[in-house]
Amino acid sequence: MTSLHQDAPDTTTVPGPPLPRLGGRWTARVARSHGADLDLVHGWMQSPHIDAFWHQAWPRERWEEEIAGHLAGDAILPVLVVLDGEAFAYVEVYRVARDRLAAHYPYGARDLGLHIAIGEQRRTGRGLGRELLGVLADGLLAADPDCPRVVAEPDITNAPSLRAFAAAGFRDAGEIVLPDKRAALLIRPRTDADML
Repeated sequence: MTSLHQDAPDTTTVPGPPLPRLGGRWTARVARSHGADLDLVHGWMQSPHIDAFWHQAWPRERWEEEIAGHLAGDAILPVLVVLDGEAFAYVEVYRVARDRLAAHYPYGARDLGLHIAIGEQRRTGRGLGRELLGVLADGLLAADPDCPRVVAEPDITNAPSLRAFAAAGFRDAGEIVLPDKRAALLIRPRTDADML
């Protein structure tokens, strides 16, 4: 994979993505590739509101392999987020340098990205996604003090998601074309100087 860098940053000593440090009503934990966690993620991914943008309504066995693969590597951390004691969202935290997104902007070695799926449709459209995105970005920047920015690449047709990211402080850095979608590149910088 090519990068927009003339000299791609050295990421050999960069650790895998951290678990975000959440607080208040929100908690996060690493998702397991079996049992109730697997059942939950697999069930959520079958939901039309998630499948419309994730396109991963896979069989349970495929999700078991997917999560186990993430846990075995250092590119993506699968996370379950809980709100007030109830499972709320599945989040993938990733190191941009080890992701396909690295080919689409001048990333830094410690940049983190996230994919998010709010599990139950009844919990969407109430401002909770916007709140979670802000908490996640802050929690990732706290978990990795050397990370200059948190990025996301939602589908440009997902208007509710785009509004939620904007309300959570993510800034528009243009459109990119990925194999499965046309996406908005959104950045939550640690400081204004960390914006591209």
